[in-house]
Amino acid sequence: MKFHPSQFKCFAAACLFLAPRTLFADHPVSPPSSGEPYTVAGNRIVFATWRYVRPGSFAWINQSGANVTVAGSEDAFGANLQKRDHPTGIRIVAQPAQRRGPIIKPEKPWEAQGVSLGTILRDGNRFRAWGGCADATGRKYFCYFESDDGVNWKRPEFDFVEFAGSRKNNLLSFTSGTVFNDPSAPAEERYKWVSLETIDHAAFERFRKERPDAWRPDAIRKDVGHVYAIRGAVSPDGLRWQLLPDPLVGEHSDTQVIAYYDERAEKYVMFTRNYSVQPRAMEPGDKEQVVWWGGDAYGIGRRAIGRTESADFRKFPLSKVVLEPGPERLPDDVYYTNCKTTIPGTDQPVLFPAVWHTSNDSTSIELAASDDGLNWHFLFGNPVLDTASYGEWDGGCLFAQPNLLELANGDFALPYTGYNFPHKYPRGQWRFATGYAIWPKGRIIALEATQRGEFATAIILAPGTKLRLNAETKRGGSILVEVADAQGAPISGRSFDNAIATVGDQPSALVKWKANETTGIEKGKPLMLRFRLDQAKLFALMFED
Repeated sequence: MKFHPSQFKCFAAACLFLAPRTLFADHPVSPPSSGEPYTVAGNRIVFATWRYVRPGSFAWINQSGANVTVAGSEDAFGANLQKRDHPTGIRIVAQPAQRRGPIIKPEKPWEAQGVSLGTILRDGNRFRAWGGCADATGRKYFCYFESDDGVNWKRPEFDFVEFAGSRKNNLLSFTSGTVFNDPSAPAEERYKWVSLETIDHAAFERFRKERPDAWRPDAIRKDVGHVYAIRGAVSPDGLRWQLLPDPLVGEHSDTQVIAYYDERAEKYVMFTRNYSVQPRAMEPGDKEQVVWWGGDAYGIGRRAIGRTESADFRKFPLSKVVLEPGPERLPDDVYYTNCKTTIPGTDQPVLFPAVWHTSNDSTSIELAASDDGLNWHFLFGNPVLDTASYGEWDGGCLFAQPNLLELANGDFALPYTGYNFPHKYPRGQWRFATGYAIWPKGRIIALEATQRGEFATAIILAPGTKLRLNAETKRGGSILVEVADAQGAPISGRSFDNAIATVGDQPSALVKWKANETTGIEKGKPLMLRFRLDQAKLFALMFED
């Protein structure tokens, strides 16, 4: 139905009136959501959340074509609802990964029990990896690898650590942990490391006197007799490390601690293990050292994912839970690790938690996404990778490791550590290795329409003048694209009427119209895209000049 404009007013849930906007025939304007136009980090958009999908707008229009306001009066059923850019028939679905590995096979005696890469970074033209290994006796070491392609790995030789009378090896004089590249730091602290470490009681007493609000009782493990804290270190090259003298924070995070520098917030952010149920109340005579983990090996504290941030890498506040097992979960499922990372070519934060199924002592890897790093949502399609068959190298349990990488062929690869036995099986029999969870062609998440669907994007500042799609349609399916300006009006020659359909398996299809191959919007200027999908999956948008 066509209608001609009068002025209309949108209203929020609290019935607060907003400024009127004009409705145009055929293309009424959708009021932009807060924050528009968005600046896209890089040239790629992956629809991991609804951030870039317009929720739509509406107006009640009477028979005269006038807008009916909340405060006005109208005969019953005397007005019709007019909607614009409402998304229909679409959903966001995580795609299953393919397993590959092990990507590094044990060759050295200090790798007899396996290699677990705790961090892989793309550093210029190199892939760099730090991880743990263990010899035949179970003694652990911190090892380092390099690769030109992320597939074939080399062991550089250093002289930091002696093994069996020789110092020619790839071992670092440090312990296991995760590493990140800090773009804000001076050269001597370009690389940073975080890990949970044991500290002596005297040092911990000094720490909690100096920082009484930066420790929790769970740091004092009375069940094993150790005191723990999250420590940090700095390095100019990722090889020669200086341990910071004081703990970053006094809490227990005994699996995966991941930190990074958030350039937009100008803060360091750290993801930890936390607990959705804290230790129980003090026992008689136990003034400060609360029994950890509910007091015994069968406590009720559910493992969860925590987050903390600081402008100073050397001092963090206690982490707070940002993702915990909810009622949508089975009651015996917990979140064992977090694996915070980002989708390559974007600033889209994602988590790959290892979900520990205590009913059978196995784990699976799932995918959660967020717009702000605080509020997280699991996607349809989980888990993205499950424990392999019994007897396989990763048939016991598996844990994702940072970072999600883009390989030379366009595949996305997520490192994970696999074990041949379940998590709590006698660990002297463990063998472990690192594999990749692979998403061919970078197809990690799909905005899909199983039949017909449509949506409009939020207004963005165009990263380029041409648009490519990573997409796939069924036989008979298609994707059509319309380009609009910031007011929602189609750009001349780029409407749906002029659109050439994208069909088939298209990892990088240039979007075309009958007489145009550009969007008609200058780079850096605001635009909105409308999509019509028919039996199609849209994995990513890519802009180019």
